[in-house]
Amino acid sequence: MSRLVVVSNRVAPIKAGKVAAGGLAVGVHDALRQAGGIWFGWSGDVSSTPQTNTEVVGNITYVTMGLTKQDYDQYYRGFSNATLWPIFHYRIDLARYNRQEYEGYRRVNAMLAEKLKPLLKPDDIIWIHDYHLIPFAEACRQIGIRNRIGFFLHIPFPPPEILTVIPPHNELLKTLCFYDLIGFQTETDRLAFQDYMTREVRGILETDGSLTAYGQNFRAGVYPIGVVPDEIQELAESYRVRPRPQRRTTDVARKKIISVDRLDYSKGLLERFRAYEAFLERYPEHRRAVEFIQIAPTSRSDVKTYQTIRQQLESLAGHINGWLSDLDWTPLHYLNKSHDRRALMGLFREAEIGFVTPLRDGMNLVAKEYVASQDPEDPGVLVLSRFAGAARELTSALIINPYDCIGMAEALDRAMRMSLTERKDRYEHMMRAIRAADLNAWRDNFLRDLRAFSSRPRAEVPSNPLFTV
Repeated sequence: MSRLVVVSNRVAPIKAGKVAAGGLAVGVHDALRQAGGIWFGWSGDVSSTPQTNTEVVGNITYVTMGLTKQDYDQYYRGFSNATLWPIFHYRIDLARYNRQEYEGYRRVNAMLAEKLKPLLKPDDIIWIHDYHLIPFAEACRQIGIRNRIGFFLHIPFPPPEILTVIPPHNELLKTLCFYDLIGFQTETDRLAFQDYMTREVRGILETDGSLTAYGQNFRAGVYPIGVVPDEIQELAESYRVRPRPQRRTTDVARKKIISVDRLDYSKGLLERFRAYEAFLERYPEHRRAVEFIQIAPTSRSDVKTYQTIRQQLESLAGHINGWLSDLDWTPLHYLNKSHDRRALMGLFREAEIGFVTPLRDGMNLVAKEYVASQDPEDPGVLVLSRFAGAARELTSALIINPYDCIGMAEALDRAMRMSLTERKDRYEHMMRAIRAADLNAWRDNFLRDLRAFSSRPRAEVPSNPLFTV
């Protein structure tokens, strides 16, 4: 089997005996372990003299490099997270565009392609991940790399009406056409991409389902990322925060609502807190009988937008606890720190309600992890935003609109009162969906299609001196 070369913004080596943090790390690591290969990307370091580091663990070679302060500001903080992230999450109001940041974004992609080239063998399969690296394939083609290259977008893909807000949208989307296969989380995302290609640039949808645009022939498909349910159940069963009460069999034990998110405006945290407050206002019989745990590790703390949302959440959490708390009851526990994955799965298993309400999300693996961690004989209830990619598969969750505060409060009340029979029926239906599209299926289906797709002859790619290192 040909080697696999994975390129992602950050590289996450999995150490022996340690539990991996999330789906991307687990899926990529297993694929690399099977085929052998390279995981290549940014180390997370920022310095005036960036270093390249290589570490070999078994048959996997981890190659990481630092960025200069200018590259970090333009490529990462700038175009990736101040332009692409908000627009791809439908938040035009929070986006900004700076031409120098866009040029820095293209420049760093070209630099990374140059660094990767000498590491490649002719039959390597290259798998690129996420929005930071949209132009990577074009940069590779410009310097003569002819390997098969696939791209997977972990976040949503917006419709043309939103995407065209990006001033160089045409140039940016042209770079996607140099991949052999482009993967999306949902059919909605794939159709939005196809709509852009056929309407905005007059691309052609071929009879075999492939697309031709800008002289390039390529394929787009849907590959929903999943989890490893048996591993999650094992983690959940092995971890105990404290001796678990016989929940739902007594009025004394407090029920738990849990949410786990990276601190980000796309996750709907403010709306979620307001919905919880409305729930306690409208249904006072649940006061003192429930507690809400929100775990939200900080991210991108050097970006003004993220500083603002943290301040707003702290203020709202203080307000809710200030007027509802009692000496022996705190309704909302808001934690700004990371927790061990084993501990999280244990918390999921203890919680009667999983409250997953992003305003927009590519998939949201927390929803799948919550369901997979449950006790099959006494499962909890998942309350899930219709705007999470996971809602396309987990249709037996209580599906809500995160912009409807009262609707979310009503869903929480329904979840609190739901019978064991209904909870088990919903859980079993969702587990069938999770097992049918687990992490192995995501990885294997994408790589199978990437290896199988034979594109038509490609047009030569003229080098762009602006982005050539």
